[in-house]
Amino acid sequence: MSPHKTPAPKVASETQLIARAQKGDEEAFSALFETHKRRVYSLCLRMTGNTAEAEDLAQEAFLQLFRKIGTFRGESAFSTWLHRLAVNVVLMHLRKKGLQQVSLDELDTSQDEPVKRDYGDDDRRLVGSIDRLSLSKAIADLPPGYRAVFVLHDIEGYEHNEIAEIMNCSVGNSKSQLHKARMKLRERLREERSKGTSGATIPVDQSMGEGLR
Repeated sequence: MSPHKTPAPKVASETQLIARAQKGDEEAFSALFETHKRRVYSLCLRMTGNTAEAEDLAQEAFLQLFRKIGTFRGESAFSTWLHRLAVNVVLMHLRKKGLQQVSLDELDTSQDEPVKRDYGDDDRRLVGSIDRLSLSKAIADLPPGYRAVFVLHDIEGYEHNEIAEIMNCSVGNSKSQLHKARMKLRERLREERSKGTSGATIPVDQSMGEGLR
């Protein structure tokens, strides 16, 4: 008997899993779910700001995936295609809730008062936490279209051409939405700092989402 161990079976590639899932293989679909569930949930959470809604919407996104995976033709990355499903699910949910209709010319009409947070000692870690809380709330207050582009680009790391595909818009519109989202965030965070909510400066650029990942 050979002393050598039998090589472990090779893990199926994502392409193989997709092909099997398209044929109704539940095990392959479960493997795809396990691979992508955390990022889909994170995307839903960033876009809604509500954990319960994010869980429901992530589940709905995977139900949509189960129904539509047969239509995936590999013309884009599977993750991009899946995130397009998730974004559409979230935007449909926001519309049904009676929130602002998502358009490329949205205006932020929110009149919500900023949440006031008091703290004593100038602890750098505490200041950083407050900054992140302020940033998270500011993102949640963005109009849905701005929020979607900001989340996809600055937090999820998508390029504008990928966002254009996910959002079904032009690259120019994606860049415009991101610019407007950053301008609104700068304005909101400036207001927060002027009211003593935060002592540190939060740069609103392509790296600002790193602390929220």
